[in-house]
Amino acid sequence: MASEEELLHELMVCTLTLGDATFVHQHVVDAWAVQHATEDSKPIAVMFGLIGLYLHLERGFNGREVQRAHMQLGTPRRTWSMPELPERRGAIRVDDVLEAVPGLDLQVMIDVWCNSVWEACEALHSQIGETCAFELGVW
Repeated sequence: MASEEELLHELMVCTLTLGDATFVHQHVVDAWAVQHATEDSKPIAVMFGLIGLYLHLERGFNGREVQRAHMQLGTPRRTWSMPELPERRGAIRVDDVLEAVPGLDLQVMIDVWCNSVWEACEALHSQIGETCAFELGVW
């Protein structure tokens, strides 16, 4: 039986080989970073994951646009604080996403996963929205 991390790598291969202009792979990276964050995770990875989920689900950004926002946030370098995450961060897991048929169904399941993780972090929604407004000018 494959570990969840091995399943993530399988999913990443699928999303990287899509060659889609919207770069759905970014949403996989963001959902994973938030859902699997630990006390050892880098705060920037978790914050960028939350920001990516916010931009995608609340503001309609595609993965390429989220990637550009991440680059903008990374220049100049700043120190990010680790947000207080809930213990449970979504019921949908990587194996659920991989059960989808490659193609449109896979992209739909990635969005379902992202939404599951984002909704689990509801207490952070206003903080992340304010961060995006302040740092990116995205209201």
